[in-house]
Amino acid sequence: MDWKSHKIEVLLEQALIEDHAAEDATAHLAIDPNLRAAASIVAREDMVVAGLGAIPRIFEIYARLDPHPQAKTRFEVVSHPEIFDGVRAHKGQVLAVIRHNAQAILACERVILNLLAHLSGIATLTRQFADAIQGTKAHVLDTRKTVPGLRVLDKYAVLCGGGTNHRIDLPTGILVKSNHIALGGGMAAVMSRVLASRKPGQRVEVEVRTLAQLEEAIANGAEALLFEDMTPKTVRRAMERVHKEERWIPTEASGSIPIEQARAYADAGVEFISVGALTHSARSVRLAMNIVPE
Repeated sequence: MDWKSHKIEVLLEQALIEDHAAEDATAHLAIDPNLRAAASIVAREDMVVAGLGAIPRIFEIYARLDPHPQAKTRFEVVSHPEIFDGVRAHKGQVLAVIRHNAQAILACERVILNLLAHLSGIATLTRQFADAIQGTKAHVLDTRKTVPGLRVLDKYAVLCGGGTNHRIDLPTGILVKSNHIALGGGMAAVMSRVLASRKPGQRVEVEVRTLAQLEEAIANGAEALLFEDMTPKTVRRAMERVHKEERWIPTEASGSIPIEQARAYADAGVEFISVGALTHSARSVRLAMNIVPE
């Protein structure tokens, strides 16, 4: 993750502006402006870590937003060599220690904790799915069901949890779904136009819900297949049909797949299992920031 990219900077800046971090009334009234402190970010449950690289960027952006001189003083963010994005952390472990002006730490505390808790929650849930299908050839895939504005970070958290990123936006890949087929005059007409006009390197994936639709998609040149709302038993039958083709056709199971059934889908033979819940339903993990004067 390039934490210094313009896209990430805009996201973090908006988070600080939303909280009016540079106008923290309580911290500026209650705390000596010259006091320095050490803040430990502590895991309050077992988790997979994601987002540590955002911490220094938050303070750098905060220094630009806050006119007070204490916001611009030196700071450091350190963590144990064993703690980094993607690693499993246990309850009670210190994820990072921040040494900075006390007012600056307090002003940025909630933005830091909110972001790390959200991203680590996604990484933790992704790891649970990845563990559930370990030993199979299947990979856990994310979707575009992300928090508006946070997609690049949400998908990064999926990678931290051992998942794989699907297309990040609409132009990145072609996925012909039931609505496209209904509005475009049927499977044959849509596939003819798409295959003729797609850009080089764009694989055409087709969503199918029945074995009959599977046959139609293959007959019309589908280059990848998404099995939507099929049972593991039906997916297994679909895979038997796909394996009869001389060409390789990547396959994906989708449709609100609970973690309890992930293994069954993986055992059915698909290469990917897409899980919208990774980014739209992951619970934020519990973190704490313990701050003491230096």
